[in-house]
Amino acid sequence: MLNLIRRDVILQKKLILVFIPFILFFTLMEVHPILTFFVASVYVPFNAYAYDEKSDVNILLNSLPYTRKEIIAARYLGALFYMAAAIGLSIIAMLLFSKDFSVVDVGMGAGAFLLFGAITFPLFYILKQGYITATLMFVIIIGALMGPFLVRVLGDHLPAIAQFFTETSETVLYSGAAIIAIVFYTVSWGFTTLIYQRKAF
Repeated sequence: MLNLIRRDVILQKKLILVFIPFILFFTLMEVHPILTFFVASVYVPFNAYAYDEKSDVNILLNSLPYTRKEIIAARYLGALFYMAAAIGLSIIAMLLFSKDFSVVDVGMGAGAFLLFGAITFPLFYILKQGYITATLMFVIIIGALMGPFLVRVLGDHLPAIAQFFTETSETVLYSGAAIIAIVFYTVSWGFTTLIYQRKAF
């Protein structure tokens, strides 16, 4: 299964060369650390999915001595590995250029990636090839359009929300957010495995 994880780097070796300048750009432009950690984490896993979308790679993968459960496990575990590596490189870049960040920024960036991955990874096995990138862009645009409406709704309930956050300790809030992200990612892993095991190639 480790070979399946390594495969993503081998296939993307040219894109990986752009990865460090990509992180440096975000760091020097003083993009918020949470966004930097999130975008850096997305880079390798989603490029791997985009590459697979352009080819019939699943036919090849299913001809190898791996079960379908192992193929999906390699995807999800590989995403965690590349997330950790990306965040590590981002931290090094920020330290080198004396950019401020906190442990909370790291946790929130990682949590945002886990939630985003939990929602989008199954789409690569539900939707037809060629429709995934367009669908993700559609979701992002809808999210941007719905943003003002959601802000208004939250504004109506802001006192209650503000009271909840002020009365709850930071440790509980961050721990709860981390648990939610991990649970979503784990459920997504199981859901994607179920879809992939029933999919015909």
